Amino acid sequence: MEIEEDKVYYRTKNIIIYNDDFLATSHIEESSVDLIVTSPPYNLDIHYNSFDDKIPYKKYLEFTEFWLEKAYKLSKEDGRLCLNIPLDKNKGGQQSVYADIVTIAKEIGWKYHSTVVWNEGNISRRTAWGSWLSASAPYVIAPVEMIVIMHKKRWKKLSKGKKSDITKDEFIEWTNGLWTFSGESKKRVKHPAPFPTELPKRCIKLFTFVGDTVLDPFLGSGSTLIACAFLNRKGIGVEIDRNYCEIAKQRVIQDGKILQSTLFDDTKSVRTQSKEIK
Repeated sequence: MEIEEDKVYYRTKNIIIYNDDFLATSHIEESSVDLIVTSPPYNLDIHYNSFDDKIPYKKYLEFTEFWLEKAYKLSKEDGRLCLNIPLDKNKGGQQSVYADIVTIAKEIGWKYHSTVVWNEGNISRRTAWGSWLSASAPYVIAPVEMIVIMHKKRWKKLSKGKKSDITKDEFIEWTNGLWTFSGESKKRVKHPAPFPTELPKRCIKLFTFVGDTVLDPFLGSGSTLIACAFLNRKGIGVEIDRNYCEIAKQRVIQDGKILQSTLFDDTKSVRTQSKEIK
């Protein structure tokens, strides 16, 4: 597949960032991805630069169907999906986000495997109580997020000639479906809704072999690609906002500690970097 260089924001031997709309991009081959790890826009009126995160819920579910369908086509027959989404939402009316998205994914063809409950520990930040100390109209808010685990055609991946790098302790801890770790600082990464590198790191080590291809169709601040760089996976990130592409690139370079020797070649690197400066 021929790659339009103007869509390539950053590239190394194993990492590539596309400044593109995932629904429109044609740069990723069908049936080529081992694992998708992502956290799509939540439709909670989060102020992204290039995406309207406050659309009618029906439209949001249509958008969800479109991108999950494309993700399905890009995944291998044994491809997997780790989807970080809220359990529910109450802005603009109570909605069962998790249940609705899982239903849509299954209708597309994704097969359900399991769900991890991520205890982010952010209960102290809640401000909505509904009716205070009254049975009139209280809000019940779960301070957790969900990581839905699904697969395309078959769950079992062939392991012959491939290497797993997960440790015994990690395997025992992470196959427990309740994960507890802190969220990422919005201020630190300069993104309104980042997830911590710990999340994709666990998904990648648990569900892929070394050298597998991992895709994040809503790259944001780049956490998934940082994990790929650390763990020697091929990482593909698609991000519609150019400013977030730059944030992701800098985080991959600084946090992922990617060496210059991993670049495809100096010529392509210089050409790509020159475009970024413009």
